[in-house]
Amino acid sequence: MTAHRTLDRTRLGTLMASELAAFERANPKSKALYERAHGSLLDGVPMNWMVKWAGAFPLFVESASGAHFRDVDGHDYVDLCLGDTGAMAGHGPSATVEAVTAQLARGITHMLPTEDAIIAGDELRRRFGVRYWQFTLTATDANRFVIRLARHITGRSKIVVHNHCYHGSVDETFAVIGPDGNALARRGNIGKPVDLAETTRVVEINDLEGLERELANGDVAACLFEPALTNVGIVLPEPGYHEGIRELTRKYGTLLINDETHTICAGPGGYTGAHDLHPDFVTIGKTIGGGIPAAAYGFTEEVAEQIHRTIEREDSDVGGVGGTLAGNALSLAAIRATLTSVLTDEAFARMIPLAERFEDGVNGVLAANDVPWHVTRLGARAEYHFLPTHPKNGSALHDAADPELERFLHLWAMNRGVLMTPFHNMALMSPATTATDVDRHTAVFAAAVEALFGG
Repeated sequence: MTAHRTLDRTRLGTLMASELAAFERANPKSKALYERAHGSLLDGVPMNWMVKWAGAFPLFVESASGAHFRDVDGHDYVDLCLGDTGAMAGHGPSATVEAVTAQLARGITHMLPTEDAIIAGDELRRRFGVRYWQFTLTATDANRFVIRLARHITGRSKIVVHNHCYHGSVDETFAVIGPDGNALARRGNIGKPVDLAETTRVVEINDLEGLERELANGDVAACLFEPALTNVGIVLPEPGYHEGIRELTRKYGTLLINDETHTICAGPGGYTGAHDLHPDFVTIGKTIGGGIPAAAYGFTEEVAEQIHRTIEREDSDVGGVGGTLAGNALSLAAIRATLTSVLTDEAFARMIPLAERFEDGVNGVLAANDVPWHVTRLGARAEYHFLPTHPKNGSALHDAADPELERFLHLWAMNRGVLMTPFHNMALMSPATTATDVDRHTAVFAAAVEALFGG
């Protein structure tokens, strides 16, 4: 067997310069709109993270449908980013569009329930196994609200998160393990309100010994975990890890929150449903509205009983849980349609094999070229890492990051009509994704590897 090839950084720099020039030549209308946008938009974008795209400026979208979109310069793209999960149902799924269009004519928001809320709640209960549900606009809000409820129920102040986690813009979760083992604000935690050590304890995924050490302090209200890490990259739980979490949280009187916002890719009921987990809370956002802002949180009968016993009716509207637009009729119409007609059990049965096809295609390219990278897959989501094997925890994947190489691979793909998630080498399948779409990526990826490593 030949030795693994090493990356020539000079070659990478030369290729990157060529791809940047090609991108600018191919997208004059996007460039013009970007320059115009600087008149009123900070850095020329409507949200700051849009500057993270691989080109010198972001593409401006003209239209999107299914698993494809078209930019203002007329280029068609296979979209494997899908709004970083927000468009996992595909762009403009017909059932969701029809339901939302009909609801627009009947009213958008009025602080009163509709029948759609019942049907959406019943479907979420079926999928995730927890009894009661409430609705919000974002997963960030869902996570904020369940943290408040957990603190109220337990009388404790702290939460535990995984190292290199992501749970939206929840203040308590922008933490990593510091040199002394305590929570430390991670890079980019802008304007943190308090020292993270006051609110948060941090453990690595797959470290039950570390988790027990933190829970044993007796001050942890809840563990807020993605069942598998996704935002630093995909890190899978080891066998027995979730059973150990549940045992320890019960032992120390700590509530367990599963954030399924990204891990819904594991199946119709997310990782919780696919692996028969039993959390106290489930939170989920992005996907369930088919692109319309919508999110939800669910909890067990035991939690509901404690809420009823300890929160008076008078405090239901001023307790920091909820919002005027939460549970609005438009969002609920979107959730009902998306869950019952788009992201169905049958859809996942098609999507997951497509991610397997993506995994096999990329691994085949890597093996053929003796490149020591690896693909990790989570249901309908897959990602290639610059590591020879699966990462064990968030630190291992964070330390293996190579922003320069990632940017090149993203730009190479984008210049050839494939859009990847901008922050990672991650691809997500939708109900509209096809085998042809997946194979298009495999061919583009193979060409990139050959260009990098000399064919």
